Amino acid sequence: MKETMQKGIIDAHELTAKDRHLLARIDNSNLKPNIVVAKDGNGQFKTIGAALAAAPKKSNIRHMIYIKAGIYDEYITVDKQYTNIMMYGDGPRKTIVTGRKGVKNGGRITTWQTATFSAIGNGFIAKSMGFQNTAGPEKHEAVALRIQSDKSAFFNCRIDAYQDTLYNQANRQLFRNCVISGTIGFIFSDSPIVIQNSLIIVRRPMDNQFNIVTTQGKDFIDENTGTIIQNCKIVPEQKLFNDRFKIATFLGRPWKKFSTTIIMECILGDFIKPEGWILFEGPDKVNYEETLYYA
Repeated sequence: MKETMQKGIIDAHELTAKDRHLLARIDNSNLKPNIVVAKDGNGQFKTIGAALAAAPKKSNIRHMIYIKAGIYDEYITVDKQYTNIMMYGDGPRKTIVTGRKGVKNGGRITTWQTATFSAIGNGFIAKSMGFQNTAGPEKHEAVALRIQSDKSAFFNCRIDAYQDTLYNQANRQLFRNCVISGTIGFIFSDSPIVIQNSLIIVRRPMDNQFNIVTTQGKDFIDENTGTIIQNCKIVPEQKLFNDRFKIATFLGRPWKKFSTTIIMECILGDFIKPEGWILFEGPDKVNYEETLYYA
């Protein structure tokens, strides 16, 4: 099972040398974007959507979009024809893409349709940006960031919501030096993903709810999917801190039969339940305890 997963994961060495150099830069000011987005008009476009529509399709080279500081109230999908797009901002608390869709908003809407930002085209990179869904816990599933892009990377980004914050839907993804916050299954996936050197913040859920950091959905034993969280900190937000022992928080629960999650070399807050994991009864009334892999 571990060998199958290793074939699918991505690490920084699988990115091109040029992309690694772009991500390693502390200062973005020397980068040369192809397009600049600015809400005040000091760029080619005022919206991210307009800038993306002007990007080349099926590109084999990196196309860079610089998004200046501002709150961009847009729903963005980087479709599959937009490959090798890089978006970068002025910081994860300065350049923010925001939305507010939740499955309990009314009408027929599924989890993936709630996403504020979706990256589908392969080779997508985001740096120094924030992605959020402000629907709140009462709207239940409300995704801030949904990803299907293969060999995608997120560096110095902030991803904030409550339930189902980060939806790693398919393909290989790397997160480094990021902040991810939420409540129930807020890192959920059926992808091979690696999260490194990041801060994972558990938020206060609704009354009578408990928190779950990860929900992994590997359905077949030969799938090369799984979640690896390495060298991260898992902490409660300030609003949860005083009641952190009253509201249960678990590292994860299995979404599907062969759920695979590894949390390694991490600092865990004292509020994490000692048993670590909680079982999740599947539709066939089986809890997957004999087939999951958690470490």
